[in-house]
Amino acid sequence: MSAPSPNDLELPKATRDKLAKLGIHSRFDLILHLPLRYEDETHLYPITDAPLGHPVLVEGEVIHNEVTYRPRRQLVCQVQDGSGVLHVRFLNFYPSQVKQFALGNRVRLLGEIRHGFFGDEMIHPKTRVVKDGSPLNEALTPVYPTTASLNQPALRKLIAQALGEAYLADTLPVALLHELQLPEFDRSVRLLHNPTPEIPQIQLIERSHPAWRRLKFDELLAQQLSMRLAYRARRERSAPVLDVAGRLLERLLGSLPFGLTGAQARVMDEIRRDLALPHPMQRLLQGDVGSGKTIVAALAALLAIEAGHQSALMAPTEILAEQHYLKLSAWLAPLGVRVSWLSGSLKKAEKASALADVASGEAQLAIGTHALFQDQVEFARLGLAIVDEQHRFGVHQRLALRSKGGSPHQLMMSATPIPRTLSMSYYADLDVSVIDELPPGRTPIVTKLISDARRDEIVERVRAKCLEGRQAYWVCPLIEESEVLQLQTALDTHAYLTEALPELAVGLVHGRMKADEKAAVMAAFKDNHVQLLVATTVIEVGVDVPNASLMVIEHAERMGLSQLHQLRGRVGRGAAESTCILLYSTPVSDTAKARLRVIFENTDGFEIARQDLALRGPGEFLGSRQSGAPMLRFADLERDLDLLEAAQDAAERLLNQQPDAAHAHLQRWLGGREQLLKV
Repeated sequence: MSAPSPNDLELPKATRDKLAKLGIHSRFDLILHLPLRYEDETHLYPITDAPLGHPVLVEGEVIHNEVTYRPRRQLVCQVQDGSGVLHVRFLNFYPSQVKQFALGNRVRLLGEIRHGFFGDEMIHPKTRVVKDGSPLNEALTPVYPTTASLNQPALRKLIAQALGEAYLADTLPVALLHELQLPEFDRSVRLLHNPTPEIPQIQLIERSHPAWRRLKFDELLAQQLSMRLAYRARRERSAPVLDVAGRLLERLLGSLPFGLTGAQARVMDEIRRDLALPHPMQRLLQGDVGSGKTIVAALAALLAIEAGHQSALMAPTEILAEQHYLKLSAWLAPLGVRVSWLSGSLKKAEKASALADVASGEAQLAIGTHALFQDQVEFARLGLAIVDEQHRFGVHQRLALRSKGGSPHQLMMSATPIPRTLSMSYYADLDVSVIDELPPGRTPIVTKLISDARRDEIVERVRAKCLEGRQAYWVCPLIEESEVLQLQTALDTHAYLTEALPELAVGLVHGRMKADEKAAVMAAFKDNHVQLLVATTVIEVGVDVPNASLMVIEHAERMGLSQLHQLRGRVGRGAAESTCILLYSTPVSDTAKARLRVIFENTDGFEIARQDLALRGPGEFLGSRQSGAPMLRFADLERDLDLLEAAQDAAERLLNQQPDAAHAHLQRWLGGREQLLKV
């Protein structure tokens, strides 16, 4: 027997296609296709004594069989054992089932017994004709996730065949298994496919049995090893050494009306140390909404510029990129730094000029959207690439920006805080810096949940706040009417509020406006020429208007936690007391209620992110960040924190002391796919 390879399923193409729908492409994939639940066909109950409320196995002789047509067509049978009679009904049935229940046949039934009109009954039980003395199963019967036209018996047969042929010897040292009190891999896998009845099913379903813990540990260890190798591979590449005195940095800090917080200063020290090294920095800078990541990005860019290199700052939306351009130009132009703007909406001549400036090196800092990593963009000497809201970009997009300058340093920023468990797992290939302190002068934001039936009250509240001299946002999720979602649109809301509030200047900004139109509206809002800004979620990040102290969010029940938290962060940026009103429409789903409760009860972005992870799971939380990274199938980051910490420790030890075991383990779990992670 040999170790499985990625293409070792020697099966008919039709079967391989069905398995592919389940994510099964190899023999090892089949082995890791573990049961959803189990059926207990190891114990027979007398009909009269069988417990109600969960599936049981009974056996008896068919004493009645008829097809009735009232109130609908159904097969009605009676089965008798020594203790009593059980009524059996099939609402949908085949001729073969009628034959199974021929009078005198002995049948074994698996199903849930309920009290019916005529007595105890089973509806649609799993059925098998048996002879007296037919042996019971010795193990629980696995029930697997499956797809159309691939039934359970066929899937069980394929998995049993894979278990019989595969090489399942341990990849991990015996001493490590003893230390962590984990069973052998082979025994764990076979037990999970065919557990004996004395094992409590609750341990199997809740994945707390030692066999489950072994598989979870192996999966987490493979992830940790792949991330460590990606980290090491990056440190083998060379990058420009950006070790400078920091005069530009000091000049910028001296010109600003505020100083760095302790957290910002600490983070800058970490970045500065990285930039002075000869291999590429790949650091994730995370901080809650309003924590001051932009000034840190500006200071990092100045370090590269002072060293004679260019910097690039990429943002996911034009409005955010433009906010960065305006703010950083105002900060850096007085220092003699040339800042260039590059976006898809530029006119041909403007774009050609910007491209020429970047290619010649005249543009010391280039700011833009995804336009920055298009083929025609060439940098003279890119030293630092900064990616804002990095989770919105895929791996390959960030790689495209990095390839513009050979191997520049990378600083990735996120205002969506990464929960600790994700930092330890999916982000283990990055160095992480956290700004865990808000600048002074920020006021807490009061969050209110209000039904949209009280819309008129909210309009009056907006009027009063704006007439006091403050400003407000009114956020709508869609631009155009959708018959499916029936959401209030930004266009209709703008028209409605303009009519309802004639004494106020009401502006409108949405994603389909031209860049110069959006910029004009935003500038008018910032200068208080517009008191109420109706907007789609384009204002989610980057907009900084300290005088805005009230936000109304339409259909908050349809938005994600991260988006709600980001939007709420547009207010509370000055000294005035700020309020965020979440308008919701009924009925509200249980999931939406859970989201709204989290955002109502919490203002700490890290706690919101932790609960968001619990609600959505890592796949949805991470989005496009990890295209190429193996998602966790078995481990739960919150519940299995002890295993994650053990895997983190074991990965470092194996790579340093037993690299052959580390690579054997990776080969088994990732089959060479760990190369995708070296980004």
